[in-house]
Amino acid sequence: MGHGRAVLAIVAPGQGAQSPGFLLPWLDLPHLRTRLGWLSACAGMDLAELGSTADAATIRDTAVAQPLIVAAGLVALLEVFPVPAEAFGKVGVGAGHSVGELTAAVGAHVLSAEQAMVLVRERGKAMAAASAASPTGMTAVLGGDRAEVATVLARHGLVAANDNGAGQVVAAGTLAELEALQADPPAGARLRPLEVAGAFHTRHMAPAVATLAGYASAVTTHDPRTRLLSNADGSVVHDGREVLGRLVRQVAAPVRWDLCMATMGELGVTGVLELPPAGTLTGLVRRALPGVETVALKTPDDLAAAADLVERHGAPNPLADSPTWRMVIAPSKGTFRRHEGTDRFAAGDLVGVVVTLRDEQPVTAPHGGHVVEWLVEDGDPVGPGQPLVRLHPQAAHA
Repeated sequence: MGHGRAVLAIVAPGQGAQSPGFLLPWLDLPHLRTRLGWLSACAGMDLAELGSTADAATIRDTAVAQPLIVAAGLVALLEVFPVPAEAFGKVGVGAGHSVGELTAAVGAHVLSAEQAMVLVRERGKAMAAASAASPTGMTAVLGGDRAEVATVLARHGLVAANDNGAGQVVAAGTLAELEALQADPPAGARLRPLEVAGAFHTRHMAPAVATLAGYASAVTTHDPRTRLLSNADGSVVHDGREVLGRLVRQVAAPVRWDLCMATMGELGVTGVLELPPAGTLTGLVRRALPGVETVALKTPDDLAAAADLVERHGAPNPLADSPTWRMVIAPSKGTFRRHEGTDRFAAGDLVGVVVTLRDEQPVTAPHGGHVVEWLVEDGDPVGPGQPLVRLHPQAAHA
Protein backbone atom coordinates (compact mmCIF):
# COMPACT_ATOMS: atom_id res chain seq x y z
CA MET A 1 0.00 0.00 0.00
CA GLY A 2 1.14 3.55 -0.67
CA HIS A 3 3.81 2.72 -3.28
CA GLY A 4 4.06 4.62 -6.55
CA ARG A 5 3.09 7.95 -4.99
CA ALA A 6 4.70 10.49 -2.69
CA VAL A 7 4.41 10.03 1.09
CA LEU A 8 5.93 12.59 3.48
CA ALA A 9 7.10 11.68 6.99
CA ILE A 10 7.97 14.22 9.68
CA VAL A 11 10.24 12.93 12.45
CA ALA A 12 11.38 14.43 15.76
CA PRO A 13 14.70 13.51 17.42
CA GLY A 14 15.33 12.48 21.01
CA GLN A 15 17.74 13.26 23.80
CA GLY A 16 21.40 13.53 22.79
CA ALA A 17 20.60 15.38 19.55
CA GLN A 18 21.08 18.78 21.23
CA SER A 19 24.34 20.76 20.99
CA PRO A 20 25.36 24.10 22.56
CA GLY A 21 23.94 27.09 20.68
CA PHE A 22 21.75 25.07 18.31
CA LEU A 23 18.80 27.45 18.77
CA LEU A 24 20.85 30.64 18.25
CA PRO A 25 20.15 31.05 14.49
CA TRP A 26 16.41 30.51 15.08
CA LEU A 27 16.10 33.38 17.56
CA ASP A 28 16.30 35.97 14.77
CA LEU A 29 12.77 34.95 13.74
CA PRO A 30 10.51 37.29 15.80
CA HIS A 31 7.43 35.03 15.90
CA LEU A 32 9.56 32.10 16.95
CA ARG A 33 11.18 33.95 19.84
CA THR A 34 7.73 34.98 21.13
CA ARG A 35 6.42 31.42 20.83
CA LEU A 36 9.51 30.06 22.59
CA GLY A 37 8.89 32.53 25.41
CA TRP A 38 5.41 31.06 25.88
CA LEU A 39 6.71 27.47 25.88
CA SER A 40 9.40 28.60 28.38
CA ALA A 41 6.61 29.72 30.71
CA CYS A 42 5.06 26.23 30.44
CA ALA A 43 8.42 24.53 31.01
CA GLY A 44 9.50 26.80 33.87
CA MET A 45 12.88 27.55 32.27
CA ASP A 46 14.35 30.07 29.78
CA LEU A 47 14.58 27.91 26.66
CA ALA A 48 15.96 30.70 24.42
CA GLU A 49 18.85 31.21 26.86
CA LEU A 50 19.46 27.46 27.27
CA GLY A 51 19.41 26.85 23.52
CA SER A 52 21.75 29.72 22.66
CA THR A 53 24.34 30.42 25.40
CA ALA A 54 24.30 27.42 27.80
CA ASP A 55 27.25 25.01 27.72
CA ALA A 56 27.15 21.29 26.85
CA ALA A 57 27.05 20.16 30.49
CA THR A 58 24.04 22.37 31.28
CA ILE A 59 21.93 21.14 28.36
CA ARG A 60 22.99 17.52 28.90
CA ASP A 61 20.98 17.54 32.15
CA THR A 62 17.94 15.35 31.48
CA ALA A 63 15.56 17.83 33.10
CA VAL A 64 16.79 20.55 30.71
CA ALA A 65 17.52 18.57 27.53
CA GLN A 66 14.03 17.09 27.17
CA PRO A 67 11.96 20.31 27.30
CA LEU A 68 14.55 22.06 25.11
CA ILE A 69 14.39 19.41 22.37
CA VAL A 70 10.58 19.23 22.31
CA ALA A 71 10.21 23.03 22.28
CA ALA A 72 12.73 23.35 19.43
CA GLY A 73 10.74 20.89 17.34
CA LEU A 74 7.42 22.57 18.06
CA VAL A 75 8.53 26.11 17.18
CA ALA A 76 10.25 24.88 14.00
CA LEU A 77 7.12 22.97 12.99
CA LEU A 78 5.16 26.24 13.06
CA GLU A 79 7.73 27.80 10.71
CA VAL A 80 7.22 24.93 8.24
CA PHE A 81 3.41 24.94 8.64
CA PRO A 82 2.31 28.44 9.77
CA VAL A 83 -1.31 27.21 9.40
CA PRO A 84 -1.11 23.88 11.29
CA ALA A 85 -4.36 22.50 9.84
CA GLU A 86 -2.82 22.58 6.34
CA ALA A 87 -0.22 20.03 7.46
CA PHE A 88 -2.82 17.27 7.72
CA GLY A 89 -3.40 17.38 3.98
CA LYS A 90 0.31 16.91 3.29
CA VAL A 91 1.94 14.87 6.06
CA GLY A 92 1.48 11.12 5.51
CA VAL A 93 3.06 9.94 8.75
CA GLY A 94 4.61 11.32 11.94
CA ALA A 95 7.06 9.74 14.39
CA GLY A 96 9.45 10.73 17.15
CA HIS A 97 12.43 9.03 18.79
CA SER A 98 11.96 8.70 22.57
CA VAL A 99 11.11 12.19 23.91
CA GLY A 100 10.51 13.20 20.27
CA GLU A 101 7.29 11.18 20.47
CA LEU A 102 5.81 14.09 22.46
CA THR A 103 6.70 16.49 19.62
CA ALA A 104 5.11 14.11 17.10
CA ALA A 105 1.97 13.77 19.26
CA VAL A 106 1.49 17.56 19.16
CA GLY A 107 2.05 17.59 15.39
CA ALA A 108 -0.64 14.91 14.98
CA HIS A 109 -3.05 16.96 17.19
CA VAL A 110 -3.20 14.38 20.02
CA LEU A 111 -1.89 16.90 22.58
CA SER A 112 -1.60 20.67 22.70
CA ALA A 113 1.86 22.24 22.80
CA GLU A 114 1.17 23.38 26.36
CA GLN A 115 0.19 19.86 27.52
CA ALA A 116 3.33 18.45 25.91
CA MET A 117 5.58 21.02 27.61
CA VAL A 118 4.15 20.26 31.05
CA LEU A 119 4.47 16.50 30.42
CA VAL A 120 8.04 16.81 29.13
CA ARG A 121 9.01 19.04 32.05
CA GLU A 122 7.78 16.39 34.50
CA ARG A 123 9.18 13.53 32.37
CA GLY A 124 12.65 15.09 32.42
CA LYS A 125 12.56 15.72 36.18
CA ALA A 126 11.24 12.22 36.94
CA MET A 127 13.81 10.50 34.71
CA ALA A 128 16.61 12.56 36.23
CA ALA A 129 15.42 11.54 39.71
CA ALA A 130 15.20 7.86 38.71
CA SER A 131 18.72 8.10 37.25
CA ALA A 132 20.06 9.55 40.49
CA ALA A 133 18.70 6.58 42.49
CA SER A 134 21.41 4.19 41.25
CA PRO A 135 24.46 4.51 38.95
CA THR A 136 23.28 3.44 35.49
CA GLY A 137 24.14 4.41 31.95
CA MET A 138 23.98 3.67 28.22
CA THR A 139 26.52 2.59 25.57
CA ALA A 140 26.01 2.56 21.80
CA VAL A 141 26.95 -0.75 20.16
CA LEU A 142 27.83 -0.06 16.51
CA GLY A 143 28.08 -2.91 14.01
CA GLY A 144 28.67 -6.59 14.78
CA ASP A 145 26.31 -9.49 14.13
CA ARG A 146 22.79 -8.67 15.34
CA ALA A 147 22.20 -12.07 16.98
CA GLU A 148 25.59 -12.03 18.70
CA VAL A 149 25.05 -8.49 19.99
CA ALA A 150 21.76 -9.66 21.58
CA THR A 151 23.48 -12.70 23.12
CA VAL A 152 26.34 -10.65 24.62
CA LEU A 153 23.97 -8.00 26.05
CA ALA A 154 21.86 -10.73 27.67
CA ARG A 155 24.99 -12.36 29.12
CA HIS A 156 25.90 -9.12 30.91
CA GLY A 157 22.33 -8.42 32.10
CA LEU A 158 21.98 -5.44 29.75
CA VAL A 159 18.91 -4.35 27.77
CA ALA A 160 18.81 -3.08 24.16
CA ALA A 161 17.14 0.18 25.22
CA ASN A 162 17.18 1.55 21.66
CA ASP A 163 17.23 -0.51 18.49
CA ASN A 164 17.90 2.19 15.92
CA GLY A 165 18.29 -0.10 12.92
CA ALA A 166 21.24 0.32 10.54
CA GLY A 167 23.42 -1.79 12.89
CA GLN A 168 23.02 0.56 15.85
CA VAL A 169 21.83 -0.74 19.23
CA VAL A 170 22.06 1.11 22.55
CA ALA A 171 22.81 -1.06 25.58
CA ALA A 172 21.58 0.12 28.99
CA GLY A 173 22.01 -1.06 32.57
CA THR A 174 24.15 -0.53 35.66
CA LEU A 175 27.63 0.94 35.31
CA ALA A 176 29.07 -2.41 36.48
CA GLU A 177 27.19 -4.23 33.69
CA LEU A 178 28.41 -1.69 31.13
CA GLU A 179 32.01 -2.06 32.36
CA ALA A 180 31.71 -5.84 31.86
CA LEU A 181 30.52 -5.16 28.28
CA GLN A 182 33.60 -2.98 27.64
CA ALA A 183 35.78 -5.90 28.74
CA ASP A 184 33.85 -8.43 26.63
CA PRO A 185 32.31 -6.71 23.56
CA PRO A 186 30.56 -8.49 20.67
CA ALA A 187 32.95 -9.44 17.86
CA GLY A 188 33.34 -6.72 15.25
CA ALA A 189 31.34 -4.12 17.20
CA ARG A 190 32.51 -0.68 18.33
CA LEU A 191 31.36 0.62 21.71
CA ARG A 192 30.64 4.29 22.43
CA PRO A 193 29.56 5.28 25.96
CA LEU A 194 26.77 7.90 25.78
CA GLU A 195 26.64 11.13 27.77
CA VAL A 196 23.35 10.40 29.52
CA ALA A 197 22.37 10.41 33.18
CA GLY A 198 21.03 6.86 33.37
CA ALA A 199 19.56 3.74 31.81
CA PHE A 200 16.59 5.26 29.97
CA HIS A 201 13.96 2.93 28.51
CA THR A 202 14.70 0.15 31.04
CA ARG A 203 13.22 -1.08 34.34
CA HIS A 204 15.44 1.50 36.10
CA MET A 205 12.94 4.16 34.94
CA ALA A 206 9.89 2.52 36.58
CA PRO A 207 9.53 5.32 39.20
CA ALA A 208 9.30 7.88 36.39
CA VAL A 209 6.53 5.88 34.68
CA ALA A 210 4.46 5.97 37.88
CA THR A 211 4.96 9.75 38.22
CA LEU A 212 4.07 10.44 34.61
CA ALA A 213 1.01 8.16 34.71
CA GLY A 214 -0.42 10.32 37.49
CA TYR A 215 -0.19 13.45 35.37
CA ALA A 216 -1.39 11.72 32.21
CA SER A 217 -4.62 10.59 33.91
CA ALA A 218 -5.70 14.27 33.99
CA VAL A 219 -4.83 15.03 30.35
CA THR A 220 -7.51 15.18 27.63
CA THR A 221 -6.48 13.91 24.18
CA HIS A 222 -7.70 13.94 20.59
CA ASP A 223 -7.31 11.13 18.07
CA PRO A 224 -4.37 11.69 15.68
CA ARG A 225 -5.14 13.60 12.47
CA THR A 226 -2.38 11.72 10.63
CA ARG A 227 -0.82 8.27 10.89
CA LEU A 228 1.29 8.32 14.05
CA LEU A 229 3.90 5.61 14.68
CA SER A 230 4.72 4.21 18.13
CA ASN A 231 8.25 3.51 19.42
CA ALA A 232 6.90 0.43 21.22
CA ASP A 233 6.42 -1.66 18.07
CA GLY A 234 6.35 0.63 15.02
CA SER A 235 2.57 0.31 14.70
CA VAL A 236 0.15 3.08 13.70
CA VAL A 237 -1.87 4.15 16.76
CA HIS A 238 -5.14 5.96 16.15
CA ASP A 239 -6.68 6.34 19.61
CA GLY A 240 -5.53 9.44 21.51
CA ARG A 241 -5.74 7.76 24.94
CA GLU A 242 -3.67 4.86 23.64
CA VAL A 243 -1.07 7.28 22.27
CA LEU A 244 -0.79 8.94 25.69
CA GLY A 245 -0.61 5.59 27.51
CA ARG A 246 2.20 4.47 25.23
CA LEU A 247 4.08 7.76 25.78
CA VAL A 248 4.01 7.05 29.53
CA ARG A 249 4.99 3.37 29.29
CA GLN A 250 7.75 4.10 26.75
CA VAL A 251 9.88 5.75 29.45
CA ALA A 252 10.74 2.26 30.79
CA ALA A 253 10.39 0.28 27.52
CA PRO A 254 12.84 -0.13 24.61
CA VAL A 255 12.66 2.30 21.68
CA ARG A 256 12.16 0.28 18.47
CA TRP A 257 13.11 2.94 15.93
CA ASP A 258 14.04 0.09 13.58
CA LEU A 259 10.38 -0.97 13.52
CA CYS A 260 9.22 2.63 13.00
CA MET A 261 11.47 2.85 9.93
CA ALA A 262 10.21 -0.54 8.71
CA THR A 263 6.63 0.81 8.87
CA MET A 264 7.72 3.92 6.95
CA GLY A 265 9.02 1.53 4.28
CA GLU A 266 5.69 -0.33 4.24
CA LEU A 267 3.83 2.98 3.88
CA GLY A 268 5.97 3.85 0.86
CA VAL A 269 7.49 6.96 2.47
CA THR A 270 9.41 8.95 -0.17
CA GLY A 271 10.50 12.03 1.81
CA VAL A 272 11.52 12.54 5.46
CA LEU A 273 11.81 15.92 7.21
CA GLU A 274 13.58 15.90 10.58
CA LEU A 275 12.79 18.69 13.05
CA PRO A 276 15.58 20.38 15.03
CA PRO A 277 17.94 19.55 16.58
CA ALA A 278 18.13 17.56 13.33
CA GLY A 279 20.59 15.14 11.77
CA THR A 280 20.48 11.95 13.85
CA LEU A 281 17.29 10.40 12.45
CA THR A 282 17.86 11.42 8.82
CA GLY A 283 21.22 9.61 9.07
CA LEU A 284 19.48 6.43 10.24
CA VAL A 285 16.77 6.76 7.57
CA ARG A 286 19.35 7.13 4.78
CA ARG A 287 20.97 3.84 5.82
CA ALA A 288 17.76 1.89 6.46
CA LEU A 289 15.63 3.29 3.59
CA PRO A 290 17.99 4.09 0.70
CA GLY A 291 16.32 6.18 -1.98
CA VAL A 292 14.17 8.14 0.46
CA GLU A 293 14.88 11.88 0.20
CA THR A 294 15.72 13.56 3.53
CA VAL A 295 16.01 17.10 4.85
CA ALA A 296 17.52 17.78 8.27
CA LEU A 297 16.05 21.10 9.44
CA LYS A 298 19.02 22.46 11.42
CA THR A 299 18.79 26.24 10.92
CA PRO A 300 16.37 28.70 9.25
CA ASP A 301 18.61 28.43 6.16
CA ASP A 302 17.09 24.94 5.69
CA LEU A 303 13.47 26.21 5.67
CA ALA A 304 13.46 26.66 1.86
CA ALA A 305 14.63 23.05 1.36
CA ALA A 306 12.01 21.88 3.89
CA ALA A 307 9.23 23.76 2.04
CA ASP A 308 10.40 22.26 -1.26
CA LEU A 309 10.38 18.73 0.24
CA VAL A 310 6.86 19.25 1.62
CA GLU A 311 5.66 20.59 -1.75
CA ARG A 312 7.05 17.62 -3.71
CA HIS A 313 6.32 14.77 -1.27
CA GLY A 314 3.22 16.07 0.54
CA ALA A 315 0.00 14.23 -0.31
CA PRO A 316 -3.31 13.83 1.51
CA ASN A 317 -3.14 11.13 4.16
CA PRO A 318 -6.13 8.74 4.41
CA LEU A 319 -7.23 10.29 7.72
CA ALA A 320 -7.05 13.94 6.63
CA ASP A 321 -10.44 14.18 4.94
CA SER A 322 -12.38 11.63 7.00
CA PRO A 323 -14.15 12.20 10.31
CA THR A 324 -11.61 10.27 12.38
CA TRP A 325 -14.02 9.66 15.26
CA ARG A 326 -15.78 7.00 13.26
CA MET A 327 -12.79 5.30 11.68
CA VAL A 328 -11.05 2.13 12.88
CA ILE A 329 -7.64 1.62 11.27
CA ALA A 330 -5.05 -1.14 10.80
CA PRO A 331 -2.08 -0.82 13.19
CA SER A 332 0.35 -2.53 10.82
CA LYS A 333 0.83 -4.32 7.51
CA GLY A 334 -0.71 -7.80 7.29
CA THR A 335 -3.91 -9.72 6.59
CA PHE A 336 -7.17 -8.57 8.18
CA ARG A 337 -9.34 -11.20 9.88
CA ARG A 338 -12.78 -9.91 10.78
CA HIS A 339 -14.38 -10.71 14.12
CA GLU A 340 -17.68 -12.33 13.20
CA GLY A 341 -21.17 -11.70 14.25
CA THR A 342 -22.12 -8.09 14.98
CA ASP A 343 -22.82 -4.73 13.40
CA ARG A 344 -22.47 -2.92 16.73
CA PHE A 345 -19.39 -2.45 18.88
CA ALA A 346 -19.03 -1.10 22.39
CA ALA A 347 -15.86 0.84 23.19
CA GLY A 348 -13.01 -1.64 23.50
CA ASP A 349 -14.76 -4.46 21.60
CA LEU A 350 -12.65 -6.58 19.25
CA VAL A 351 -13.25 -5.65 15.59
CA GLY A 352 -10.75 -8.18 14.21
CA VAL A 353 -7.04 -8.95 14.05
CA VAL A 354 -4.22 -8.04 11.67
CA VAL A 355 -2.06 -11.13 11.09
CA THR A 356 1.55 -10.05 10.47
CA LEU A 357 4.73 -12.00 9.85
CA ARG A 358 5.61 -11.52 13.52
CA ASP A 359 2.33 -11.91 15.37
CA GLU A 360 -1.40 -11.13 15.46
CA GLN A 361 -2.39 -7.59 16.46
CA PRO A 362 -5.89 -7.14 17.86
CA VAL A 363 -7.92 -4.22 16.47
CA THR A 364 -10.46 -2.74 18.87
CA ALA A 365 -13.14 -0.06 18.50
CA PRO A 366 -11.88 3.00 20.39
CA HIS A 367 -15.30 4.66 20.75
CA GLY A 368 -17.92 2.11 19.82
CA GLY A 369 -20.98 2.58 17.64
CA HIS A 370 -22.70 0.75 14.79
CA VAL A 371 -21.13 -0.20 11.46
CA VAL A 372 -21.79 2.27 8.63
CA GLU A 373 -19.63 0.31 6.17
CA TRP A 374 -16.79 -2.19 6.11
CA LEU A 375 -13.96 -0.78 3.99
CA VAL A 376 -12.10 -4.13 3.73
CA GLU A 377 -13.20 -7.73 3.43
CA ASP A 378 -12.18 -10.64 5.65
CA GLY A 379 -8.78 -11.93 4.46
CA ASP A 380 -7.82 -8.70 2.63
CA PRO A 381 -4.20 -7.49 2.78
CA VAL A 382 -4.02 -4.16 4.64
CA GLY A 383 -1.38 -1.48 5.15
CA PRO A 384 -0.44 0.45 8.30
CA GLY A 385 -3.03 3.15 9.01
CA GLN A 386 -5.50 1.84 6.41
CA PRO A 387 -9.14 2.49 7.36
CA LEU A 388 -10.99 -0.80 8.05
CA VAL A 389 -14.51 0.17 9.09
CA ARG A 390 -16.61 3.30 9.61
CA LEU A 391 -18.57 3.41 12.85
CA HIS A 392 -21.42 5.79 13.61
CA PRO A 393 -21.00 6.73 17.27
CA GLN A 394 -23.98 6.31 19.57
CA ALA A 395 -24.32 7.74 23.05
CA ALA A 396 -25.18 4.35 24.50
CA HIS A 397 -21.95 2.90 23.16
CA ALA A 398 -19.63 5.93 23.50
